Amino acid sequence: MQTRLKLYTGDGEAAIAEEPKVTMRLGEIAQIIGDASRFKRTWLNDFEDDEIQVSSDLYELLSAYWQLRPGA
Repeated sequence: MQTRLKLYTGDGEAAIAEEPKVTMRLGEIAQIIGDASRFKRTWLNDFEDDEIQVSSDLYELLSAYWQLRPGA
């Protein structure tokens, strides 16, 4: 995991430099998130509000899956 860099301008305000983009396979991400969810890792909650970009076809598939899943 890369460190977030802060740019100090001397005026008391810190500007956060844009984070570089990293490419990962969905299979890798799914394994990691699945494991973290199964073992209730608290760090997963830290990223709940983060936005990610997915392809439009994956978005459509995930949306359809979420709408068709059986009720609890």
